[in-house]
Amino acid sequence: MSVQTMRTEPTPRDAARVRALVEATGFFSWDEAGVAEELVTERLSKGLASGYYFLFADGPDGGLEGYACYGPAPCTVGSFDLYWIAVHPAAQGNGLGKALFHAVAEAAAAQGGRILFAETSSREQYAPTRRFYEGCGCTVRAVVRDFYDAGEDKVIYGVQLA
Repeated sequence: MSVQTMRTEPTPRDAARVRALVEATGFFSWDEAGVAEELVTERLSKGLASGYYFLFADGPDGGLEGYACYGPAPCTVGSFDLYWIAVHPAAQGNGLGKALFHAVAEAAAAQGGRILFAETSSREQYAPTRRFYEGCGCTVRAVVRDFYDAGEDKVIYGVQLA
């Protein structure tokens, strides 16, 4: 297991690094990777007013091994969304994803969060993602049928923080 350095502040080079990491997982489309990159750019330009908070896990060589993006859900009281969580394939299987998830949950709770939501697809490709959320203590809170495409549902997970 490599030793990661966790940090919360994005740097200008993180936008491209996040995109490369998300693409390397093989789980996301080119457009989705663009959204991940865009959230970093939004945070860099607006700061915390963007509503996007980050955790970056840099490996010993300085490469980005994982990251998470989360924030308070607009127009709610204490609900937080986990927008992105991804671990580079070379760093998977060592607990980094769970470490990032639990660090996000802890940070959201410290900011007054009472529940953390995460969503994913019902496609078979995302079965490991669903198992990951369940392994982190999340339960299915809702399923939105045919959300992503005909026969591809949105599965919304949640974990109580307080």
